[in-house]
Amino acid sequence: MSSESENNLIFKALASPTRRGILDRLRDAPLTTGDLCGRFPELDRCTVMQHLKVLEAAGLVIATRRGRERWNHLNSMPIKQIHDRWIGPYAERAVSVLERLKADLEA
Repeated sequence: MSSESENNLIFKALASPTRRGILDRLRDAPLTTGDLCGRFPELDRCTVMQHLKVLEAAGLVIATRRGRERWNHLNSMPIKQIHDRWIGPYAERAVSVLERLKADLEA
């Protein structure tokens, strides 16, 4: 899969507030699918599983099985790659503009 296609999957996955919420809950420690369902009482198990499927396809969640439990782990590398490619360079430019503005105002 091309880098562009991978980025599209990541952006699509991050576009949903529910999926971002799932990632937030996985940030500190892996959770079972049952645990995630308990943290989203407004969603049924099938809907949580659909969101996890999108997150897995984007490489943001890695699922492992231990007996009957499915453990979901956050994979933060795709988010870092998006940051390095898109956010970092734009933020760097914004900081340099602010530095120039500060220097002009102080002059």
